[in-house]
Amino acid sequence: MKGNPFVRYAAALIAGICLYVWQPDRAELPLVVLVGGVALFTWGIYKRLGEQIKPIQVSSGIGGLFILVALGWAITYQHTALNQPASIVHLSDTLRAYEGVVVTQPEERAKTFRVEVAILRGKWGNQVKDWQSLSGRVIVYLDKAGQSMPRYGEVWLVSGSPRTIDPPLNPGEFNYKRYLSYRSIYHQQYLRPFNRTVLGVDPPSRITNLATQVNRWADSVFTHQVGSRAEYGIVNAMILGVRDDLDTELYRAYSTAGAVHILSVSGLHVGILFAVLTYLLSFLIKRPKGKILMAVIQLAILWFYALVTGFSPPVLRSAAMFSILIIANASGRQQQLTNTLGASAFFILCFDPYALFSAGFQLSYLAVAGIGAWQSSLYQSLTFRYRWTNKLWELTAVAIVAQLITFPLGVFYFHQFPTYFFLANPIVIVMSELLLPLAMATLAFSWVPFLNDSLGWLLHKAAWMLNYAVTQTGQLPGAAWDGLWVSQSAMGLIYAIIFCGITLLLTRQRVYIWATCVAALLLAGEIIWSDYQQAHQQRLAVHFLPHRTAVSLTNGHRSLLFTDLDSADTRSYDFYLKNTFGLWGVSDLATINATTNSGTSNSMKQLPVFYQTRDYALGVWQGKTLLVVNKLTGPNHWRLPAVVDYLIIRRNALREWGQLNGRVVARHIIFDDSNKTPLTDKLLAEAKGLGITCYSVRQMGAYVADLK
Repeated sequence: MKGNPFVRYAAALIAGICLYVWQPDRAELPLVVLVGGVALFTWGIYKRLGEQIKPIQVSSGIGGLFILVALGWAITYQHTALNQPASIVHLSDTLRAYEGVVVTQPEERAKTFRVEVAILRGKWGNQVKDWQSLSGRVIVYLDKAGQSMPRYGEVWLVSGSPRTIDPPLNPGEFNYKRYLSYRSIYHQQYLRPFNRTVLGVDPPSRITNLATQVNRWADSVFTHQVGSRAEYGIVNAMILGVRDDLDTELYRAYSTAGAVHILSVSGLHVGILFAVLTYLLSFLIKRPKGKILMAVIQLAILWFYALVTGFSPPVLRSAAMFSILIIANASGRQQQLTNTLGASAFFILCFDPYALFSAGFQLSYLAVAGIGAWQSSLYQSLTFRYRWTNKLWELTAVAIVAQLITFPLGVFYFHQFPTYFFLANPIVIVMSELLLPLAMATLAFSWVPFLNDSLGWLLHKAAWMLNYAVTQTGQLPGAAWDGLWVSQSAMGLIYAIIFCGITLLLTRQRVYIWATCVAALLLAGEIIWSDYQQAHQQRLAVHFLPHRTAVSLTNGHRSLLFTDLDSADTRSYDFYLKNTFGLWGVSDLATINATTNSGTSNSMKQLPVFYQTRDYALGVWQGKTLLVVNKLTGPNHWRLPAVVDYLIIRRNALREWGQLNGRVVARHIIFDDSNKTPLTDKLLAEAKGLGITCYSVRQMGAYVADLK
């Protein structure tokens, strides 16, 4: 660590960022750290005054790190929208209208355009007021009906009030609210065309405006040159960071093959481009001032690529890191990869402290650090006679090290492990080394007749070969382990095993044997305890599923799902329900269709008593009665003679509380999200006055009852 000062600086800054995230209201903590740091730093300098030879000043160094911890807290405080007095999050009145500017490149969805709008000023309250300053960002979904795609820098006058983004409403569901809060976004709004008026165009950043224009130009070039949708979608995703034209099945194939990272512009793309440029320009090194010329060309192409991507944040981070590396090489100064990584992370986090919590940031830095530290040792452990075999082994070693260092984090975030990553990733890297330079050349020579068509044809074929290789790998039996789930503590123990085990292989010190064994025993204990709890769980849950019903009965690792969700709607299941069953360790999931009078035979056997009509479904499970009501009106005035434990209202069956009188009595009443929200809100408000206890999954999240 002595020769890697920026690693220490970045670590201290990260400690300050985490301190703010964990203790945002304890301003005295960074103040104490700052005072202590200044005292230690001053004392270290004062103690060495007058000495001819100054040894390493430990106290000054520690004091400096304390100061950086306080700096990390202060930077994070400054970048948090909640701390801005004019932020929309502090608005207590209803916002009637606001003026805002489009600050990101719009994304095209199936029925809407998705944009981020930065609020400039607004009107709120019941009284007519002058426009007042207001800040904050809003995710806006604009109906595409008869509308052209918005432009970066458009100034909008918007009527209506955005609503706050919902927290996760199901156990284990992706926390979209927290994800957006790290980008200072807390609200979203759906707009019809008549809800907004374009006042003009005033881009907040000329550089970003140029980047969006270049991105649009590049998109038009690829549209003309590549042609077919599958190949165009891959080129668009890899080069421009736009997935709008990417087929769902193709994306799933990349995910299964462990190559989904190639579809997001990131540090991998910048690294591949840097490696290709270094190889192609290596002849300049031996010429006078060749290193400087090589550095200028590399920097120009790397930052042009960043411009083409629309200044995508991951590409900006990686371009900054490789720029430091290029400048260090050109100046002839010794540099170490770990210190370069630390320097880039330090400056990036000074600019955007919440980048620390981005999965892309964490995975990129882990992968690069792991490859730099271990790939060479793994590669040199085997040698082959033929040059092409050695090259293939080198790429495989890169894939193995990158997967080893990132797989715990990947499983934690994405709950999946690609079995054949060692087959797919070398192919992906080789094809990317062809595709990225071809794409850059296609853009550079798009104005040259015949040559542009030739390059476009080659780019199309390269994209086709990449798609073919990945889809074939993804179709192999057992191509992915899905439904994996690890806790934060388990992930930490896995990393302890990895780091201690590799350190043991490199140093042969006995202490790492014990450390590895202890971490492995702790991990085994946690897994066994978690599996024991899951094997003995008995749980009833009414899940939040937009505008639909989803009721699950879980016993051990088996679960029965009563739902009206279309089996073809895998996207809704994956987003809202899949993580819940993964968190609970459910390996056997059966379904009963809520829209028919009977379920599958395998599902029926799991309920001792089950009866279903068009008006209601009645079941008994684990000694508890469950009644799902579809309809209370009509000529069939059914009623139950006994008290039910759980009454689930769906499809607006209950419109006033009097409808339950003399028909059914329940200990617990739950409204699922197939009911209209205004009706549910009205019934909940009336229930308070009547003293009726009830529950709404729309307002309160999934209803979960542990029955054991």
